Amino acid sequence: MKHKRCDKVAETVHETISVILSRGLNDPRIGFVTITAVEVTPDLHLARVFFTVIGDDAAKKSSEAGLNSAKSYIRRELGKVLTMRYLPDIIFSYDHSQDYGSRIDSLLREIDKEHDGDDTEHR
Repeated sequence: MKHKRCDKVAETVHETISVILSRGLNDPRIGFVTITAVEVTPDLHLARVFFTVIGDDAAKKSSEAGLNSAKSYIRRELGKVLTMRYLPDIIFSYDHSQDYGSRIDSLLREIDKEHDGDDTEHR
């Protein structure tokens, strides 16, 4: 059973962190970060925040380190928005789903190119 309160808290956390990032944090390690999803545990004590960043693996690692160092500031800002007894702990995780989707897309394009090449040979 999906908990409605978890969904509402996750949505609020997502919106709030997105606004904080759009205003900018004073950490040069954080690149162009996009929050893709937030999952909150049913007891509302943990929020897993998934993000993507433009760049290579070094940019991913430095952005994750920058986000983790800004956790206390982000939680303080969340406390101003959320009216809860306990603020959820935040875990930042890189979202690999877009990389996975890009890989599948490139494989499908390769297959399509090979298939188109076979069609021209048979004509």
